[in-house]
Amino acid sequence: MRQKKYNILDCTLRDGGYYNNWNFNIDLINRYLKVMSDINIDFVEIGFRSLEKKNFKGPCAYTSDSFLNNLKIPKSLKIAVMINGSELIKREFLRKKNNLLNQIFKESKFSKVKLVRVACHFSEIKKVMPVASKIKKLGYKVAINLMQISDRTNNEIKNFCVLMKKYDMDILYFADSMGSLNGTHTQQIVKNFKKNWIGSLGIHAHDNMNMAMENTMIALNNGVNYIDSTVLGMGRGPGNVKTENLVLELEKKFKRKINYNKLINLISKDFIPMKKKYEWGSNFYYYLSGLHGIHPSFIQGMLATKSFSSEQILSVINSLKTEGGKKFSNDLLNIYKDYHLGKDKGTYQPSKHIKNKDVLILGSGGGVESHKIALESFIKRYKPFVIALNTQNSINSKLIDTRAVSNTLRLLTDHKSFKYFPQKLILPYQRLSKLIKEKFKKVKKLDFGINVKSNSFKFLKSSAVIPNTLAISYALAIANSGRAKKIYVAGFDGYETDDPKRMEMDELFSLYNSLEKKAEVESITPTKYKIKSTSVYAL
Repeated sequence: MRQKKYNILDCTLRDGGYYNNWNFNIDLINRYLKVMSDINIDFVEIGFRSLEKKNFKGPCAYTSDSFLNNLKIPKSLKIAVMINGSELIKREFLRKKNNLLNQIFKESKFSKVKLVRVACHFSEIKKVMPVASKIKKLGYKVAINLMQISDRTNNEIKNFCVLMKKYDMDILYFADSMGSLNGTHTQQIVKNFKKNWIGSLGIHAHDNMNMAMENTMIALNNGVNYIDSTVLGMGRGPGNVKTENLVLELEKKFKRKINYNKLINLISKDFIPMKKKYEWGSNFYYYLSGLHGIHPSFIQGMLATKSFSSEQILSVINSLKTEGGKKFSNDLLNIYKDYHLGKDKGTYQPSKHIKNKDVLILGSGGGVESHKIALESFIKRYKPFVIALNTQNSINSKLIDTRAVSNTLRLLTDHKSFKYFPQKLILPYQRLSKLIKEKFKKVKKLDFGINVKSNSFKFLKSSAVIPNTLAISYALAIANSGRAKKIYVAGFDGYETDDPKRMEMDELFSLYNSLEKKAEVESITPTKYKIKSTSVYAL
């Protein structure tokens, strides 16, 4: 019998489950399975197999045999499940005492599952293989899905193939986890595998750089015979090869006819509404993550919270390029948010330097550069205490007394710049994570504490309560805790009316102006904000 040239594995419910905690409706699953059968999909990976019980997850997170028995699975479809290699190692599935493997897999003759894919990093392979071998002995076809293939050397690929042969695995899968492969690289990877492995090969391509389809077809043309896809590309972050496009490509390539009506109806009724809700798919940020080898879950996490501005997302990407973002970590992502952990009281009392003085706060707007000469003249003449926000450095550095930064994102992304400024940096040092503190060990600093509480300002000797972690909120608190006479601001040009940042700043100044005891704020360069304004040239 002639071997089939390819097998399509649709993993929509498994990969798409990252958006809805694998909680797909049974009726949807049954409709989906029928359509997959109608368009000649070979394998459907319905979900994971797992023993992890923390937090609620839907049925496709576990894909138990009892769950599968309640589904209407067409006879033409073969069912696959995935298990994470990290879980196999962590829970020591081979210990006879626990007998965990028997809890999660019974003999294949008692299950509707035909294929088990084990997803693992290269560092996990040696520990995973003995468990995968036990699963194979239960009668399942077993695939090892090697993640982050773009980082593997030729020698590592060779060693992986040796282990695959030793443990008699069925399918060798490689995943473009970072979505960074191009056609040339894909072709070279396939050739390297085929030098050392004569069995079945599979590819799981991510679409960060809109290359998933091209990479998959190149892999197919070079001998890969298992190819992954998902409906509408549904999957973590940028998503995957789109099933509807893949079957079109294969229809054209192999001259086979497919009825698309039911697929189109499924997409229209069920998956387009989901895409509108969860917004998966490639965009500029995912493209950058693919370009720089950053795990797409960092981008997905930032987009999902809706608390990161475009500028902040780009800053995080820029940081992860150097800090290392190949392995996703929720803890690392949290550090980029406005998280403050330790004591809210600091050790620096601004009154030592500011009491009864005027303060000039320099923002990041172009007004500082445009009116540089006048601002420098103003500082030399009136000698205010000058606080530059973040990395603002448009005027003569000798005229700046200190810098203020409170946002953890800015601290982490700009930490290298702060090392070279001559001024001491005011920051909420005791409130920062260990990772950020480590980066500021050698930076000259003053610790002024903060507590972030919505719609609140409160000024104490060595700390303050502020409504957000914007540098201007922090600087206003420093000036008022220091008992400043008056606060001048420059470089607060203002965003356009329809920009969300404009609303945030207007609300901030409105809240500040409503305070009974405060230093008056006056802008001396052009501003769109609702604050008192004059001209630096009139002073």
